[in-house]
Amino acid sequence: MELFQAKDHYILQQGERALWCSRRDGGLELRPATDLLLAWNPICLGLVEGVIGKIQLHSDLPWWLILIRQKASVGKLPGDHEVCKITKIAVLSLSEMEPQDLELELCKKHHFGINRPEKIIPSPDESKFLLKTFTNIKSNVSAPNKKKVKESKEKEKLERRLLEELLKMFMDSESFYYSLTYDLTNSVQRQSTGEKDCRPLWQKVDDRFFWNKYMIQDLTEIGTPDVDFWIIPLIQGFVQIEELVVNYNESSDDEKSSPETPPQESTCVDDIHPRFLVALISRRSRHRAGMRYKRRGVDKNGNVANYVETEQLIHVHNHTLSFIQTRGSVPVFWSQVGYRYNPRPRLDKSEKETVAYFCAHFEEQLKIYKKQVIINLVNQTGREKIIGDAYLKQVLLFNSSHLTYVSFDFHEHCRGRKFENVQTLTDAIYDIILDMKWCWVDQAGVICKQEGIFRVNCMDCLDRTNVVQAAIARVVMEQQLKKLGVMPPEQPLPVKCNRIYQIMWANNGDSISRQYAGTAALKI
Repeated sequence: MELFQAKDHYILQQGERALWCSRRDGGLELRPATDLLLAWNPICLGLVEGVIGKIQLHSDLPWWLILIRQKASVGKLPGDHEVCKITKIAVLSLSEMEPQDLELELCKKHHFGINRPEKIIPSPDESKFLLKTFTNIKSNVSAPNKKKVKESKEKEKLERRLLEELLKMFMDSESFYYSLTYDLTNSVQRQSTGEKDCRPLWQKVDDRFFWNKYMIQDLTEIGTPDVDFWIIPLIQGFVQIEELVVNYNESSDDEKSSPETPPQESTCVDDIHPRFLVALISRRSRHRAGMRYKRRGVDKNGNVANYVETEQLIHVHNHTLSFIQTRGSVPVFWSQVGYRYNPRPRLDKSEKETVAYFCAHFEEQLKIYKKQVIINLVNQTGREKIIGDAYLKQVLLFNSSHLTYVSFDFHEHCRGRKFENVQTLTDAIYDIILDMKWCWVDQAGVICKQEGIFRVNCMDCLDRTNVVQAAIARVVMEQQLKKLGVMPPEQPLPVKCNRIYQIMWANNGDSISRQYAGTAALKI
């Protein structure tokens, strides 16, 4: 879509549709494309992919309009639904009067034959001259004006810092995803419940994972059908889609080098080998968002830090099978204060004070998922013990038949990076895994539903949690493929399939870790 800058508005236009954003008050208005003729001196700035929303990060700062500048296709989900990852955004200050250089792709209609000019970088001598000139001007400013200049500089510094953080959040982590035709916020099971819902995509989303909900609020409040075109719900998390081939004669050495790329049609594999699509979708909750050490435990609304729902999708022919798990911080009031590496954890409220908020958390979880099997991976000795003990006490006080508590000291069992010992856990809960089932739909409708979920946690809900969730999901996937006749009953997953599958889950762990801790997973 084309982006225009006029005297009083920014104008987004595609076909016969146009969205006008006021540069005075940030108001959004739908208008016909022909109204561009009424705009005061509109200048085409280039092409964008869509609207994220508008934001004001501080009351002293102007509103910014946030647009999708560049996207990358992740792949297609069953039903030919394309999923895209945001790789670059454009931030437009509504107070800036001069045309902004946003480095957008040029529109061929309005920039035919024009190449983007290279940025002119001043030489060191020119920079020194400019700095000296600016210093001389500054020294001649009167005292009252110096105060205003200082305040203005501080304001500019704050704006620049917040803008850098905003760009970093969207572009460095590459953790925001969207689809124009598929609801990424909802699992297959939630989408398949009840009668067919004909509402537009954004009205069916799961509120927990609708990350740009408030940024796009002006549009959602318009309420006319024309607005649906402009609203793109975003999730923060991870999506990867791969096509795997069940070939027991194939070596793992010739696997594709980067499973992060979208699945491509293979020409070197014989059609006699079954194929299936596997997708991982992780949705990070927008509630109690924040970085590790700054966000821990539960809040007064029952939301927990680093809460993520991960869905594993398998698609074979016309069958789609889904299995979901969640992760989230231990839902008690706790923190780690200090700036040294791995500060000692502490409890911030008493057992009695915590009960109501622990109950609020699990009452919502049981309302959504019906049953919960808690897999607590924190160390049962040492500094983590205080958190694990507090968790168990709250579970006992909650006293629900729909809540099952399993404790597994990951570091004790998997010491020396022997992650294969996680099988001790999956063997112990194997019957629970089978009883939980999974969601299975085909063209006729729902065949069966998943009954409950595993809620896995460690201290950060990152490395240990990801390893265990991958192990549980693999047990489920092998059962699903055997049910569908894709895998022989007594055979494990082929080596190449298993390798790509492991990399997908490792990528998932890295992405969630970057969002919560700022670094890739430490691999325990």
